Amino acid sequence: MDTKKVIQSQYLAALGMLKQAVVKCPDSLWNAAEDRNKFWHVAYHALFYTHLYLQDAEKDFRPWEKARNEYQFMGPMPWPPHNLPKIGEPYTREDVLAYFAFVREQVQARVPALDLEASSGFEWLPFGKLELQFYNIRHLQQHAAELYERLGARAGIDLDWIGSAS
Repeated sequence: MDTKKVIQSQYLAALGMLKQAVVKCPDSLWNAAEDRNKFWHVAYHALFYTHLYLQDAEKDFRPWEKARNEYQFMGPMPWPPHNLPKIGEPYTREDVLAYFAFVREQVQARVPALDLEASSGFEWLPFGKLELQFYNIRHLQQHAAELYERLGARAGIDLDWIGSAS
C-alpha cells in the first residue's frame, strides 16, 4: 500500500466536498448577517489550515497571494491578549475557489514529498507528520460537513459524498 497516495486521495476527496459546498452555496448564505462564522470564512479557514499543515514546518509556510492578515482565525487569536481577529471585506466565491485550486495543487505537490516519519513541524502540535495528515484531513472534513449541514438545513441543498479521489 502506498500511504502517501492514500493520504493524497483523502485530501482531494475532502477538498472536493468543500468545493461542492462553495459552488452550491446560495448568495443569500455566503455572507449571511445571522451567521457568527460566515460561510465564506469557514471555507477560507479550512483551506488556510490545510495549506499551512501541508508544509514541512511553520517556517516554510508562504501565504497565498490574496491572504489577508488574521482572516484565518474564527475566534479569539491563540496568543495573549486573545483579541478577536479583524475581519473586513469578505472573500468572493471566485477568491475562495482560486484558493481551493491553489491548495489542491499544494496537496498534489507536497504530499509525495512529506517525510511521514518526521515531527509535525509545528510546536503546538506535539505529534508526528503522519498523524498531522490525519489531523489536517479531519479538520478540513469537519468544516466541509459544517457547510454541508448549513446548506441542507437552511437551503434544502443536498450534496454528494466523495469517498476518495485519484
